Amino acid sequence: MISATGLEKRFRSLTAVHDLSFSVGDGEIFGILGPNGAGKTTTVRMLSGLIAPSDGTARINGLELGPDSQRIRAITGILTESPGLHDKLTARQNLGYYGRLYGLRGANLGRAVDRYLGVVGMSEAADRRVGGFSKGMRQKIAIARALLHEPDVLYLDEPTSALDPSAAKTIRDFVATLRDAGRSIVVCTHNLDEAERLCDRVGIMRGTLLTVDTPARLRRRNGTASVRVELVGARGPESFLDLLADLPFVEAARPNDGALMVEVGDPRGDNPELVRALVEAGARIVGVHEEAATLEQVYLDLVGEVGERDSRIGEVA
Repeated sequence: MISATGLEKRFRSLTAVHDLSFSVGDGEIFGILGPNGAGKTTTVRMLSGLIAPSDGTARINGLELGPDSQRIRAITGILTESPGLHDKLTARQNLGYYGRLYGLRGANLGRAVDRYLGVVGMSEAADRRVGGFSKGMRQKIAIARALLHEPDVLYLDEPTSALDPSAAKTIRDFVATLRDAGRSIVVCTHNLDEAERLCDRVGIMRGTLLTVDTPARLRRRNGTASVRVELVGARGPESFLDLLADLPFVEAARPNDGALMVEVGDPRGDNPELVRALVEAGARIVGVHEEAATLEQVYLDLVGEVGERDSRIGEVA
């Protein structure tokens, strides 16, 4: 659905985005994580046809960015960080106004407005002026606006910002149903827990994408996972180290506070064989669980590495 190759955006002497290449499939939620100024919003503005890239190419559902930007905007829904609603209009009037810009008319427009007011839980406030809304209420109307024309591609910038936990869960659940319906969704967020629960793949960005993978694989940056095997009984964990050294899928093993810490490449596939071998050797196992790095740790490590490198370059310059 989305394919970007070598995208770059320069604002005079500032390069906001450079050498950006990635793809998003049909029915995939792709998360972009990064600090303020990392280029997330600029990327979304380019891909949605709002600004032209300085270099590189992209195709959205077969349409080429540049020649087909007007058609790309018609199949795109976008939630910006600032909702940009008209304060003197009611929620219903705001959605009606933007729906007409997307080409909706008459009964189709009315049904779409009513439907998405209901989706975001704002039906009862439909005829109140937006100027009196809280930030969370405005965010809900902005989300409804992005969905009105049922776009093929949806860009969401901090979609649950200012929402209470119940409303945030409602939005996350609805975004998941959009994915199941085949829509492609790009989510820019600072909420790492949300990204891990919602996104199929995640890209960590600082001017360009530093890495792209599933949240689970990102948490195993060194290619292995630590599996903790809790033991009871007279035999200590040290007595099984020679056995583990002979297993081809075990990268390393060590005792840890009465348990075994075992490094494996694929816990889902390797753990059953690991448990079988230990039990056959006489181990009494009371628990097995993976101890992976958090997505937050991976994010901070990557962004910190680039930040330190940029600082060193600046000092040399």
